[in-house]
Amino acid sequence: MKTEIGFTPPEVVTFGESMGLFTAQDTRGLEYAATLHKSFGGAESNVAIGLARLGHQSGWCGRLGNDPLGQMILKAIRGEGVDVSRAKLRDGMSTGLMIRENMPAKSSVHYYRKLSAASYMTPDELDPDYIAGARILHITGITAAISSSSLQTVQRAIQIAKDSGVKVSFDPNLRMKLWSLEEARPVLLSLAEQADYFLPGLDELKLLYDEESTERIFGKLSKLQAVSIVKGGPNLTYVLYEGKVHQVPYVKADQVLDTVGAGDGFCAGFLSGLLQGKDPVEATRLGSLTGSMVIQAVGDWEALPTYSQVEAALNNIQHIER
Repeated sequence: MKTEIGFTPPEVVTFGESMGLFTAQDTRGLEYAATLHKSFGGAESNVAIGLARLGHQSGWCGRLGNDPLGQMILKAIRGEGVDVSRAKLRDGMSTGLMIRENMPAKSSVHYYRKLSAASYMTPDELDPDYIAGARILHITGITAAISSSSLQTVQRAIQIAKDSGVKVSFDPNLRMKLWSLEEARPVLLSLAEQADYFLPGLDELKLLYDEESTERIFGKLSKLQAVSIVKGGPNLTYVLYEGKVHQVPYVKADQVLDTVGAGDGFCAGFLSGLLQGKDPVEATRLGSLTGSMVIQAVGDWEALPTYSQVEAALNNIQHIER
């Protein structure tokens, strides 16, 4: 593999769309909000940031518009210690945007991502050596959904990983605002068949398999080559591993302030566990902890824990302000 002098290849490589995020600072809804808080979000970049905070080398290869939002996002991801050497700012294209409003008993996200820079990703923009140098390629169904060329890019990345002995982690992240279930089902199930680690939610599987029976769903999962990590059980996560169904209880949060980003926090913790040499069950326990830490603060990625914070939680160390 060709590498730059002094360059350490990332352990995990991921790519996808990161968008500007504006959140209304008013519980009456966006229509009446006077101020918006600016940030950004994206499932894949969230995972990359989570892994970097946990002490791993991660790389994000997204496409952004060469505009103020894109420049802000790229600098912020780089500032979190993620390698963005293969990310691009595209002239003449826009960075996607999402606006979130929080009202009593209701939280909504409005997307403005049509014809975004990320939707123009193509397979020839991938760096095969970069992917081949990783231990894990992490992909999501969101990238597959935003355009046909983005789907082709996902498929090509998987092919590169498979040819290079790189493990493939796949979170379907089913987004019904991006495509219909009829469009999503064959694509996401095909990607699941190629994954080494499949990380769906139980509700997603019920839709994808058109099946309500957990037992029958597990029967279908058992035919995959992947280790399946099924989130959303009754206060637990199921791990289908070596012909058995393991149950990993949730780590209970002291408070729940924002559930956005919990799945990405879980993914980061799970992948960190694998990189540390843990088996999938123990890696899931770590993912459960990191996911529970994320929901105790507000933000898509801002609450992702550092390794020292996770270590403190594992050792049940309480922070004392002196």
